[in-house]
Amino acid sequence: MTDTQSRLTRVSSTSTSTSTSTRTRYDTSRQTTVIVVGGIKFWRRVRRALSRAAEAVGETVTAAGWLLIGATVLGLGLGLTFGWLEFVIAGAVSAVLLLCAVPFLFSARAYDVSLSLAHDRVVAGSQVDAELRVVNVGNGVALPGRVDVPVGVGLVDVAVPLLRKGGTYDETLSIPAMRRGVLDVGPARSVRGDPLGILRREVTWQDVHTLYVHPVTTSVPSTATGFVKDLEGNPSSLIVDADISFHALREYAPGDSQRQIHWKSTAKTGTLMVRQYEETRRSRMVIVLACGADEYADDDEFELAVSAAASLGVRGIRDGRDVSIVVGGEVPEFARKAVRTSRDLTTITARTLLDDLSGLEKAERISPLHDVASLAVESHRDVSIGFLVCGSTPTVRTLQHAALAFPSDVGVAALICDPTSEPGYRSIADAAFVTIGLLEDLRQILARSAKS
Repeated sequence: MTDTQSRLTRVSSTSTSTSTSTRTRYDTSRQTTVIVVGGIKFWRRVRRALSRAAEAVGETVTAAGWLLIGATVLGLGLGLTFGWLEFVIAGAVSAVLLLCAVPFLFSARAYDVSLSLAHDRVVAGSQVDAELRVVNVGNGVALPGRVDVPVGVGLVDVAVPLLRKGGTYDETLSIPAMRRGVLDVGPARSVRGDPLGILRREVTWQDVHTLYVHPVTTSVPSTATGFVKDLEGNPSSLIVDADISFHALREYAPGDSQRQIHWKSTAKTGTLMVRQYEETRRSRMVIVLACGADEYADDDEFELAVSAAASLGVRGIRDGRDVSIVVGGEVPEFARKAVRTSRDLTTITARTLLDDLSGLEKAERISPLHDVASLAVESHRDVSIGFLVCGSTPTVRTLQHAALAFPSDVGVAALICDPTSEPGYRSIADAAFVTIGLLEDLRQILARSAKS
């Protein structure tokens, strides 16, 4: 019994010792893991802080500032080491300049800048007013600074004087809109720095305004008469079995609808008679605008073509027509075969049309005029009048080929924009060729052709 109890006691002691040892090792491993994870998190925070500090220093110190820092380090280091008095003076002067530039960075975020435009749509060649308001929202006096307002690829800078706490400074800016396009006005950014350009700090606001610079247009005569053959203009010469405008009677033929039988005439003649009608159409004006770089001799021709297309489109919309302005789409660079692409501009209202034309640009890889004309006719089967607008580069044969894409009963006019040529009007085959050198020539030629 004594030996048995002794063995049990030793086994129990061994088990207790093993359990205690195991728990001790587990607790030590857990503490080590916590320390390692905490160290990793701390290093990540330090690294983010250093990254932000380096980014802030890089944005604050200009090229001149880095030059002075290099001069300070080299001048003082070499001068004090080797006893070169000139280097010591150069380093000291550079250090003084750096210290003098630091106070100009104070109150960099004391401004609250707001920007507003008087109009968001203007005509090319005019200007628009913008109101800039700067308010000192800091706790003290804000030193003089500068506010930059980006306008497209340009920049308008405004000098802001010293502002007391809560002070306001208003400035009216005149933004020139000389050429057609879509301009981003803003975001405004306040710039604070020293007069020598050593240090600078910028604060940017997110207020961005879009300014549409519409193409110049002219008032052209109404297009309600002329080529268009519909209810609003001349009647169509096509005879159909069902429409609105009654034309004549004819004898019944197998397949005719019983609804079109004219019973009074049938009773008089003793033969079934059916009605015939003149085809009526909705006024659909299709304007095909060439946008290939090789279809214009220079930028002036393209701007004249855009203005001419805009004038025709706006006139058609105001006359209540369905207007479609079709331009060529971009052709993929590595297309294995010929690709025809086109896109329609938004013609819901005159404003949406002019907005789309504001951002229109010519490009190298664009479907040519005759392909775009074919796609336009395929998409708009109800076309009643067509215009081909291009520059002086396309030949007469090319324009005739493009005009053949339209149905034979549709009037087609080719509008050639060439500022170096005399205005003129001529008819070749079934198409009219109009040459204009100025936008006003379009109004005069269309007025004369309408009278004739």
